[in-house]
Amino acid sequence: MSIIEKFKLTGQKAYVTGGARGIGKSIATALAEVGADVAIVDTDVEEAKKTVASIKQATGTHPIAIEADVTSPEDVERMIDEIVGEFGRIDIAFNNAGICINAPAEEMTFTQWKKVIDINLTGVFLTSQAVGKVMLEQGKGTIVNTASMSAHIVNVPQPQVSYNASKAGVIQLSKSLAVEWAKKGVRVNTISPGYIGTELTLNSPDLKPLVKEWESVSPLGRIGKPEELQAIAVYLASDASSFTTGSDFVIDGAFTSI
Repeated sequence: MSIIEKFKLTGQKAYVTGGARGIGKSIATALAEVGADVAIVDTDVEEAKKTVASIKQATGTHPIAIEADVTSPEDVERMIDEIVGEFGRIDIAFNNAGICINAPAEEMTFTQWKKVIDINLTGVFLTSQAVGKVMLEQGKGTIVNTASMSAHIVNVPQPQVSYNASKAGVIQLSKSLAVEWAKKGVRVNTISPGYIGTELTLNSPDLKPLVKEWESVSPLGRIGKPEELQAIAVYLASDASSFTTGSDFVIDGAFTSI
């Protein structure tokens, strides 16, 4: 098989949580562009339907929209059942849904802490566990979980202790799953993006003022673009990365190198 063929995902079935917008939308689009049918999973199903329409028009694949809350075990099981019912199998899982709440540690409420951990860490476990059962039965599959450079550094000036902790947990969770499932045909990896200029980041009243400060520190002098995560997503989803599991890929423009 040529290297070009290894990167193709023609006929493969995938899902992306948090896929309606931002990083998730960009990655779902990339997977479809190389041939995969993608389920766009989001709590905002109307936005997910818009993303489905744009992907279908651009790629001619068969994307679908599914509403699901990744913090609910019952909802996650239903989500997986719906995807398998529609696609017949799941080859690629991209667990990307996440949030960040900025609050000083001494002021953060338990409710705020729990919300971030529930979505960012427990949600990744629940989705990985549910799709893992499908992939283990298939004897093959690849899972990619979105961590963050915040798993490796403490971001400043914004206080985000729960986010940092949750993303560090995602990496170790993924490494643990990778080892458990290595001989069973299921690969598990993480990507750790740096600051990415999504609509949320660029339009948030809390984050927008920080962009110039981040750019002033960044070795590249700018934050990243969602499409700059597409290549690593396709690599990890494809047979090109057949020997790659238990790895974390930091895509941050050298931000964590300083």
